[in-house]
Amino acid sequence: MTRRTSRWMATAVVGALIAVGATPAVADDIDDRRAEVEQQQAQASAEREELAHELEGTDAALAAAVLELHDIEAQLPGAEVELAAAEAEVERTRREAEQLAQRLADAQDEEVQVTEEIDTSAEEVDDAHANLAEMARRSFRGEGSLSSLGIVTGAQSAEEFVDEYAAASSAARSTSQTLDELRDAESIARNRSARLEAIRETISDLKAQADQNVLDAEAARQAAEERKAELERLQAEQQEKQAEIEAQKAQAEQDLADVVSEQNSLEADLKSVIAEQDARDARIQAEKEAAAKAAAAKAAAEEAARKEAEKDSGSSSSGGSSSSGGSSSSGGSSSSGGSSGSGGSSSSSSSWGLSWPTAVPVITSYYGMRKHPFLVGVTRLHAGLDLRARCPGGRGTAIYAAQSGTVLYSRWYGGLGQQVLVNHGSHGGNSVMSSYNHLSVRSVSAGQYVSKGQLVGYSGTTGTSQVCHLHFEVYRNGSTVDPLSYL
Repeated sequence: MTRRTSRWMATAVVGALIAVGATPAVADDIDDRRAEVEQQQAQASAEREELAHELEGTDAALAAAVLELHDIEAQLPGAEVELAAAEAEVERTRREAEQLAQRLADAQDEEVQVTEEIDTSAEEVDDAHANLAEMARRSFRGEGSLSSLGIVTGAQSAEEFVDEYAAASSAARSTSQTLDELRDAESIARNRSARLEAIRETISDLKAQADQNVLDAEAARQAAEERKAELERLQAEQQEKQAEIEAQKAQAEQDLADVVSEQNSLEADLKSVIAEQDARDARIQAEKEAAAKAAAAKAAAEEAARKEAEKDSGSSSSGGSSSSGGSSSSGGSSSSGGSSGSGGSSSSSSSWGLSWPTAVPVITSYYGMRKHPFLVGVTRLHAGLDLRARCPGGRGTAIYAAQSGTVLYSRWYGGLGQQVLVNHGSHGGNSVMSSYNHLSVRSVSAGQYVSKGQLVGYSGTTGTSQVCHLHFEVYRNGSTVDPLSYL
């Protein structure tokens, strides 16, 4: 193997190593970025559910635009990574094309060089064959072909013998040397031919690789263009959605005001109902007290009349009437006033509370103030607990009455959608009501008495809800409170 061949093979090996391992750092970086994007997308999925809850009370079209913007922005990092990967592939094919071109040029140069060396070897073989042929002709003519015996018998003197022997030995050495040169020349020619064949196979393989690289480069370029177009499309959609949302901010502010107005109106209605209920209870209590006073006055009048009648009759047994006075022990009936011990129910109310309205309660959003998802600097009250519920086939999770009571409302109510509101009466001196909202189906009617745990409807996403769930509210004395304080 010549030094040039060794150099060419070393170049080929280095080129192959460069082609195989040209971009490990880039590939690793893209893999890392893809893994990071997967984590971001998983987080974005969880954030979407939270965002959907935060959009409660927002116009459906506007809320849809906000959610679509969230989805678009969640896709952008992935599109950017895929574009980077496609561009890296384009760059890889470009570098590989350069390397293949250089290797092909080196191989073609080597082919020319080896071809020239083969031509030289062929000349050397031809010269050796010619020399041998000439020696054979001379030997045939008897020139310099004396045998050892001929030299001994034909020599006229010792000097002549030495000279003839030396000439014969020189001829033999020349013949042997010529044969060695012929063998060497033929061996070199065979080696160079084998090298030429290997080089031509390499050239053929490099050309095939170059042809495939052209196809790969075109595919990579096309993929990069598609990834770039996809990224540009997402960016354009992002700008469109941002503009759409910006244009509807006034509507969002109005929606927020409507939600507050609906909440205030509902609380006002409940306080009015409570006031009417209190007035009715007071009237009934006054009527009961008046009736009791009238009954007591009548009984007193009757007792006085009886006593007067007994006095007028002069009956000596009137003193015995004092025993009847024992009937004053009927005043012990005041002990029946112990029936006011029905107030003992108030003692039981100390342990009174609400049960969870779903079989498997999972809170997805808590009661309290929270920032508006896109109105900067705006906070609002989330007036209840959001509980996870599903809506397979349109009819969702079963919703149960959190406590016994009378259904006050079973209706559609603005942003709350399908609503069932149950009046649980007074407990601990406070009026308590519970409200079940965004239902898909209502199973009870206004005025109907329901028991604790009774089905009142199925979860849904009606009203301004953006995701299937139960929005559960509790009202104390007509004002919303944190349901957890009763659960």
